[in-house]
Amino acid sequence: MSYINVNKVRFKYETEPVLENISFEVNAGEFIILTGENGAAKSTLLRIILGILQPDKGSISFAKKNIAGEKLLTGYVPQQIASFNAGFPSTVLELVRSGRFPNGKWFKRLTERDHEHVEKALKSVEMWDFRYKRIGELSGGQKQRICLARMFAMDPDLLILDEPQTAMDKNSKMRFYELLHHEAKVHNKAILMVTHDSEELERYADKHIRLVRREDVSWKCFSMDLCKEPSKRP
Repeated sequence: MSYINVNKVRFKYETEPVLENISFEVNAGEFIILTGENGAAKSTLLRIILGILQPDKGSISFAKKNIAGEKLLTGYVPQQIASFNAGFPSTVLELVRSGRFPNGKWFKRLTERDHEHVEKALKSVEMWDFRYKRIGELSGGQKQRICLARMFAMDPDLLILDEPQTAMDKNSKMRFYELLHHEAKVHNKAILMVTHDSEELERYADKHIRLVRREDVSWKCFSMDLCKEPSKRP
């Protein structure tokens, strides 16, 4: 089942072309990586998909329901989150718990299942031992991890991630990629992730979309390489 359909998208900054003829789908149970050289407008494409920017041409459509027939829930983690200052009043646990609150229901009493989701989410990004720390006391990489944990606690159907692994060491990255692969294959999550670690991720991802520079224009305008089916994990 398709959760996102990107159809012949073109985008310009004023009159300068940036993206041209971008088309692909993100389906339930799929882990897709999006790569390209520095400045290849990968984050721009994510912002277009999320509706933050509007394409000059083409369309983006989202499914209204997930495979269970319920409202589709989307989780998004941008690149290099550093918006929490030293005076931010919340603890790590409080912030991640907020991912279990439905829209507009901030005073919901959490159930045992909610607490289990929160604990699992924090442990998945190796931040359970920091759960009582104030967010303002954390490093930039730790802040990135708790934002991932909050998204996992939401239990979204569709995950959109912009280089979420940049602050992780190699072992942590491998465990994170295993987790994403598990979420896609076991829980039918749809995952679209911008990354520079394409070689490390080939064995986990279902599709590899690469933005490549068009040689027939003077400006850095990128089009989409054909989706490549990477080698599967043994």
